Amino acid sequence: MPNKLPNSIASKLPSSVRIVEVGPRDGLQNEQAVTTADKVALIHNLADAGFKTIESASFVSPKWVPQMADSADVLQQIKRKKGVTYSALTPNLKGFELAMAAGSDEVAVFGAASEAFSRKNINCSIEESLDRFAPVMEAAKAEGIRVRGYVSCVLGCPYQGEVPISEVVRVARQLYRMGCYEISLGDTIGVGTPIHAQRMLGAVADHVPMEQLALHFHNTYGQALANLAACLPMGVSVIDSAIAGLGGCPYAKGASGNVASEDVLYMLDGMGIEAGVNLDKAIIAGRAICKALGTTPRSNVSIARSAS
Repeated sequence: MPNKLPNSIASKLPSSVRIVEVGPRDGLQNEQAVTTADKVALIHNLADAGFKTIESASFVSPKWVPQMADSADVLQQIKRKKGVTYSALTPNLKGFELAMAAGSDEVAVFGAASEAFSRKNINCSIEESLDRFAPVMEAAKAEGIRVRGYVSCVLGCPYQGEVPISEVVRVARQLYRMGCYEISLGDTIGVGTPIHAQRMLGAVADHVPMEQLALHFHNTYGQALANLAACLPMGVSVIDSAIAGLGGCPYAKGASGNVASEDVLYMLDGMGIEAGVNLDKAIIAGRAICKALGTTPRSNVSIARSAS
């Protein structure tokens, strides 16, 4: 049982957190390729562990992200569990149409708070990227499909360095106004620290309701859990994480993977916050996909459990 927190802290923490498991997409797109069967097995294991939102596919050009070339096959082969949302990343209208044909439950679009990163990542300006999303938003609305919005580089950029918080606010607010039901704020290269993360989240929450914000922190400098713990008392209750700490950023040299789902689950349990996911099953899922990758989990919790 976790120790009781002081009332002044406990009263500000969310009673529960929804974890968006991004390992099958944001994680695997930055690892060596695995088979479609391995991806399907991973998604099944994650659903069995209790994850209710699983980012399962990406309909970007296979030329740029070959690891995601079989996304349609993955979505069509999974055995869907009731109550689980299987989502896909869609950069444009063509991607959206492919996601719908494959049976995606919802989609996500991705922008950046850094002009330099936007041009390097998706070969266009921030404004041009947002313009590309307008047809996606219209098509999604017509089909009753929810759209999630990502903002990359909210705490730093590999090309321009510091990113003004005002730019994070501007892009997040535009995505929200366009109709994204949730805005995920991404420390893409994992350089953020707790106070910076708090200031960024607070500034965005002045323009986008806190209940419609999510945190997507990478762990390059080992700060992801600290950043999450600093932000949770502010009222945010959605966290993106990847099983086994998979992933990275193909456009950010040295950027390590997402914060590990197993580590987030352990931390939340210690804080008395319900996540609805079985930690033991999550560890098993992480070890299985790492075996397929020929690597080992980057989750500290998984490593500690294997040694005990």
